[in-house]
Amino acid sequence: MGNTHENTSGDGTAPVRFDTKIAVLLRDDLETWQRLNVTAFLVSGLGTAAPEVIGEPYEDADATAYLPMLRQPVLVFEGAKETLTAAHTKALSRSLKAAVFTSDLFGTGNDRDNRAAVRAVGRDALDLVGLAVYGPRNAVDKALKGARMHP
Repeated sequence: MGNTHENTSGDGTAPVRFDTKIAVLLRDDLETWQRLNVTAFLVSGLGTAAPEVIGEPYEDADATAYLPMLRQPVLVFEGAKETLTAAHTKALSRSLKAAVFTSDLFGTGNDRDNRAAVRAVGRDALDLVGLAVYGPRNAVDKALKGARMHP
């Protein structure tokens, strides 16, 4: 799956357009610290599942090396619990790459316990507080229908 439409003008001034989308959907009743924490956790898995989303490493004018980051913007949305449940169902039915964060994860303190908490609950019973999806722009838009941009 391609990630961008290449700039063919040769001058580097045309905007880069992405045919894919990275989106995070957060439940609208989270505290500010929770929103930030959930977003960070959700996007952290994208590079391993979809390596094409990772850009090249950065370097400043003094040749100090920095880690690469995502190549495209991450759009953040919010919605009610029902919106997350519907988006989760749609994302899976469209075979989008997805990451989930459930309310249970606020009570764990490590990756092993996080995975066990998700594994203990069936897909349709997950108490979702966050969902990240990546895939073709139109499919992501359809999965997130009803969500609103995060303020």
